[in-house]
Amino acid sequence: MSVLFETSLGDLVVDLEVELCPRTCENFLKLCKTYYYNFCSFFNVQKDFIAQTGDPTDLGTGGESIYARLERAEGRDPEYYGKRYFPSELGVQKGNQKWLNHGRRGTLSMAVAEGKCGSQFFLTLVDGLNELDSKHVVFGRLVEGLDTLEKINEVLVDDQGRPLRDIRLRHVIVLDDPFPDPSGLTIPSQSPIEPPAHQHEEGKKILRVGDDEELDEEQDPEVVEERRREREARAQALTLEMVGDLPFAEVSPPENILFVCKLNAITRSEDLELIFSRFGTILSCQVITDPKTGDSLQYAFIEFLEQEDAERAYFKMDGVLIDDRRIHVDFSQSVSKLHSDWVYKRTGKRQHPDHHPNKNPSSRTARDSKYERASKDHGGSDHRRRQEDHPRQEDRRRHDERRHDERRHDERRHDDRRHDDRRQDDHRPHGSSSRPTRRPQDSNPHGSRHDHSRRRSRSPATRTHR
Repeated sequence: MSVLFETSLGDLVVDLEVELCPRTCENFLKLCKTYYYNFCSFFNVQKDFIAQTGDPTDLGTGGESIYARLERAEGRDPEYYGKRYFPSELGVQKGNQKWLNHGRRGTLSMAVAEGKCGSQFFLTLVDGLNELDSKHVVFGRLVEGLDTLEKINEVLVDDQGRPLRDIRLRHVIVLDDPFPDPSGLTIPSQSPIEPPAHQHEEGKKILRVGDDEELDEEQDPEVVEERRREREARAQALTLEMVGDLPFAEVSPPENILFVCKLNAITRSEDLELIFSRFGTILSCQVITDPKTGDSLQYAFIEFLEQEDAERAYFKMDGVLIDDRRIHVDFSQSVSKLHSDWVYKRTGKRQHPDHHPNKNPSSRTARDSKYERASKDHGGSDHRRRQEDHPRQEDRRRHDERRHDERRHDERRHDDRRHDDRRQDDHRPHGSSSRPTRRPQDSNPHGSRHDHSRRRSRSPATRTHR
């Protein structure tokens, strides 16, 4: 009959002597089936001697037999049932010294104290430990996992033989059980929760290194610092998951969204979408703007339908000139969109992340309607104020552009008039008066090529010809 131990250092498989030690084997198998040994640590490891475990308290003073969980009843042996410990089978050992001895490495033996057994057991780490015969009950042999046993033998321990790094039985699997389950035995549906590496003994707090932790003393300082940052990041992610700011701690940024920065302030979302659309279908393209002023913050996010399209755009567009600015393209490290999707699916009360106020603003009507929807969804005064300010800013920008165009047009007309005046003066006779002849105000304004009143106001009052 076999049992598999999944430890933090590897697997161990043992075969039991169920015919020679029936009580000891039955007690051991039923404890394994009830997950009693799960997450028990090896609390006593003596190099080239033994490795002892089987105490859920990890102190070496606890543990009980399976019979302590079974009530006494008619037909049951009162020496076993209902008691914490049961009598050992050392008498059987004396008659089978040839088979049941501690002479081989990997011998499985039940610890005996004052002639009784509980739940603690140990494995021998070397051959020839015959001095343990007739003191502890041998009931099995290690058949697989000698390399794991050697790792246990080489661990660092303190002055009490306790490993500095926890070695735990993470899971115990019964491969074959010939004994029927006694009535009243309760088998849990799942294994217990793994205890922490901090143990308390007589009011003292003993710090242990967990079985899943790594010692950083002999490693490169840069590697140690990097691992420390990774641990801090995992701890912060778990905290954000607990408070509901992240859907799950191991969330990673999407690989189909690009981050574009160093943009020109005049570059719009439509411009970027038109430029990047040659690489594939774009789901969204948004230049991030200041919520108060509406000015561009000169960076944007572009979401592609396929990851391959985003990769091609990354390799082709990084360092390209757009509006006299050499842009920088990288993959987005933001998870805000994933968080928005998760919140929307969980609550259904917030605005769906796909509805961006600046997404594809093809017309002023569509833009205003989106700002109105955002105001209704959020119901905040800031959104209403943004809704009112954004059209005013757009009108102000258009007004400034019109004034600039008109000013340039007037300057061009003024230059044309001055050029015409010079040409007329050059063709005028030398004997003529240097003072230009005024026309009556009621004369035909269309009689000459240019308007007289405008030319008079923009020309010198007298002109001397030499």
